[in-house]
Amino acid sequence: MLGAALAGCGGGAGAPDAGREARMGTPAASASASASTSASAAGAPAASPQAGAPAKPPTMAPGPNGLTPVFERAKQRTDKTVALTFDADMTSDQGPRAADGEHFDNPALISTLRTLKVPSTIFMTGRWAEEYPDQAKSIGTDPNFEIANHSYSHHAFKSPCYGLPALDGAAARADVDRAFAAFKQAGAVNTVPYFRFPGGCYDDQALRALSTAKVTAVQWDVVSGDAFAKDPVAVAEQVLDGVKPGSVVVMHCTRSAAPVTEEAVQRIVPELRKRGYRFVKVSELIGK
Repeated sequence: MLGAALAGCGGGAGAPDAGREARMGTPAASASASASTSASAAGAPAASPQAGAPAKPPTMAPGPNGLTPVFERAKQRTDKTVALTFDADMTSDQGPRAADGEHFDNPALISTLRTLKVPSTIFMTGRWAEEYPDQAKSIGTDPNFEIANHSYSHHAFKSPCYGLPALDGAAARADVDRAFAAFKQAGAVNTVPYFRFPGGCYDDQALRALSTAKVTAVQWDVVSGDAFAKDPVAVAEQVLDGVKPGSVVVMHCTRSAAPVTEEAVQRIVPELRKRGYRFVKVSELIGK
């Protein structure tokens, strides 16, 4: 079920490559247009924080009827900023595979992002944080990064969704809380109230289930194609061809199912900087 973990990063181990790639990042379903387009940004963080205190991450105003708002790309589209986001995927039942030596982490990628000084948002599952608590703490205490919620179990919040087991409304809401609790348990402090649906699958019912969680759902407008990819050059070119001012790029921080991401990033970052782009976290894009 690693394909499931990475499909939007979710799915079945025996699925064809094209299907598995879709599961890792291609928008699989979108909510009604009203939920996505009517939600407006709440603006920059209110009130200056006290010295030494972290700024409050900006969120979006609720959508129609209080639905969880959805963010895909910055409204300010003249400023050449781009957010690289990385899904750290692990489903709730993959512990035995990790115990057998499968790597759901990617320390080399995190090291490269630090070396290149690329601010990034890591969408982490709670199960990943439990499996790699030292890495979760390291990422979550580094000002270069912010940790966002990618659920605890990496189960679907809408069905069908690439073969992922589905959660009902109450279980979905609890799954989000459990993930935030896992980050806290690991010692991560740079957490933000953002959520990415496993598989990218959601509808109004899913947005309604999360409405009391006070999170902003974050999708993307650029699919990297790094899921199960073997050619880092192709991944880099797909990103470079898709990036526009204000873009959110979806990539993965899971070695076994996205093995060329780190090498692709080494190509993407200098080229985008050459084109005049500045890398930012999702919180900076939402604040625009």
